[in-house]
Amino acid sequence: MRILWMYLTYFLMIAINAFANILPLNGMTTGEISNQFPVLFTPSGYVFTIWSLIYLALLIWLIAITIQHRRLTRPIASCFIATNLLNSLWIIVWHFEWVGTSILVMLLLLIMLALFYRAERRMAQGSYIWLAPLSLYIGWITVALLANISYFFHAIGKPDFLGISEVSWAILFLFFGFCLGLFIRYQKNDLLYPLVIVWAFVGIFVRDQKMSESVAVTALVLAILLFLLNWFRLRKRA
Repeated sequence: MRILWMYLTYFLMIAINAFANILPLNGMTTGEISNQFPVLFTPSGYVFTIWSLIYLALLIWLIAITIQHRRLTRPIASCFIATNLLNSLWIIVWHFEWVGTSILVMLLLLIMLALFYRAERRMAQGSYIWLAPLSLYIGWITVALLANISYFFHAIGKPDFLGISEVSWAILFLFFGFCLGLFIRYQKNDLLYPLVIVWAFVGIFVRDQKMSESVAVTALVLAILLFLLNWFRLRKRA
């Protein structure tokens, strides 16, 4: 029964994401809503193709755990179902431009993914194959949450929220993402999470070159530095 609900919620998530852009839901695609404001902490459009990779990786994981059903514990099944539902809910609230609610939903999604990651990590016993889809997913949702918060500042008409300029907020978020990438890499020995951050930062560099040179340069420098530090530990161990 758990497996059935996992498949149902997975394909529900895929369907809602697809139809939200095909219809489109509330008259705008996901990208069109995102592009309503010139948010500095937002990657270029091509970067969002990572969603296809995430969904494919999750499907492969789902099929694999169906075959090896003894690995499927209640926490893993519950977290998988919850993340599918939260992902679907986020699409709905985002398309209706309930920006504050979308931040809350995405924060809950990130928390559930962290619980999912922890539960799967206990079962994986050091195997990256089982953790890879979650590393991709958590890495991207980390970036998406920060971008969502930046979007919220614009939506309420205060890109300089708390008296801090938008450029400063973007750079702060870049450094925060950089530090998270390093923390997960060295604390969890996770290779993919920081690479997702690098992918997003390069996309921010590409998008912001004409909008803010300081944000673009910071994104590029941190992306290169994080990429190099990501491989440094592997070489040291070897």
